Amino acid sequence: MKKASPLFAVLAFVFASSSVSAQFTQSQMVAEWQRAKSYTKAYLDAMPEDGYGFKPTPEIRSFAQQMLHISDANYMLASVASDKPNPVGETIASHKVNEQTVSPTKEAVTKAVMESYDYVIAKLQEMTPDQLMETTKFGKHENITRGGLFGKAFEHQTHQRGQSTIYLRLKGVTPPAEQLF
Repeated sequence: MKKASPLFAVLAFVFASSSVSAQFTQSQMVAEWQRAKSYTKAYLDAMPEDGYGFKPTPEIRSFAQQMLHISDANYMLASVASDKPNPVGETIASHKVNEQTVSPTKEAVTKAVMESYDYVIAKLQEMTPDQLMETTKFGKHENITRGGLFGKAFEHQTHQRGQSTIYLRLKGVTPPAEQLF
């Protein structure tokens, strides 16, 4: 039996991914963000207070910085996607507003990160389906739909949260169980 070529597999994935994302309704997107918020909260809860300053290596972010990076990107991307002002202020040095100003304690980081998810969810709920289909500019990327930018924000927070799994493991903490549904 012949094996499928890697190119075929990639094309099949791209086709499947694009058709699935095109079928997501606004309410499904909101539900996914609510699930992501819950999942991220489980990560924040799992890390002990003394792990918030932990860096697996000196050149990368601490756990607190990693989570605050999620919050900064949530605000920045949702602000552009919704065409609303960023409530934490203008972005500085690669959107590190919270990362540079929020105290790296468990309580302060958890509050800042959860508020960023609330902001994304609120902005997404305020959009009409027609607004989600409008195109906007994000950096050098022109003609990205506002809904597509919310999708990029979702991808970013998923990626960053996933990276924090190693932080938990290195601190001897079992990461939260996956929350796919």
